[in-house]
Amino acid sequence: MTETTRSTTDAVPTIELQDVHVVHKLRTGSLLHPDTIRAVDGVSVSVRRGEVLGIVGESGSGKSTLARVMTGLQPVTSGSVLFDGRPFSRSRARRRELGRTVSVVFQDPATALNPRLAVRETLLDPLRVHGIGTERDRIARVKELLHLVGLPQSALEVLPRQISGGQRQRVAIARALALEPQIIVADEPTSALDVSVRAQVLNLLMDLKRELGLGLVFISHDISTVRFVSDSIIVMNHGKVIEHDTAARIFTDAQDEYTRTLLAAAPSLL
Repeated sequence: MTETTRSTTDAVPTIELQDVHVVHKLRTGSLLHPDTIRAVDGVSVSVRRGEVLGIVGESGSGKSTLARVMTGLQPVTSGSVLFDGRPFSRSRARRRELGRTVSVVFQDPATALNPRLAVRETLLDPLRVHGIGTERDRIARVKELLHLVGLPQSALEVLPRQISGGQRQRVAIARALALEPQIIVADEPTSALDVSVRAQVLNLLMDLKRELGLGLVFISHDISTVRFVSDSIIVMNHGKVIEHDTAARIFTDAQDEYTRTLLAAAPSLL
């Protein structure tokens, strides 16, 4: 690929949300006029390969709903969702295409991994579903994935309950990498881990970003952790983006009072 071609490609965001709204109906109110909650309220944001976007906010701020929108798991009430510059439809073919472009790492690896499947089968599954390569090719890819996330080949034969939380999260990251995505959406990927393991997982994500040229959406309630990994940060409150700037500027010159409150309450890094 020439430099000109690469620059043109990178100019198109992998994920782009334009004035996205997600409104959930509640069980309260009347049949014709139920109460609603705006989980995402007019959010516009884009993510490109090679960039790290941090999303921070308290519980209920809308950040996890926004993550589901970014991965195609949450339909929007209104607004536009584009992947590689094209509007997203919920057709089977488009969902499969999205699954190869954007992967997700969930908060708790203990629930994200099938407890009945050995690591080998967990990592082979997405390759088989998408019909990638021969079985020999898939086995070779699985071994490569273990190497990428710093796990020994002996881990192929174990069940999730037989390894530590940090190792399970490494398996979850390896699964997210299986289809060679452009973007990984990591929703609170360290919050279920011991403090001593969090830095290891964060460093792994950043090493993978550099080595593979990944884009990363990193979601957390901890603004100090988000700062550690992010190029730019959006701060969410009640479904709205109340501040969006570079990580450095957010920390040195936050404009919104809510952001300054999060900064004041932030513990030391990690």
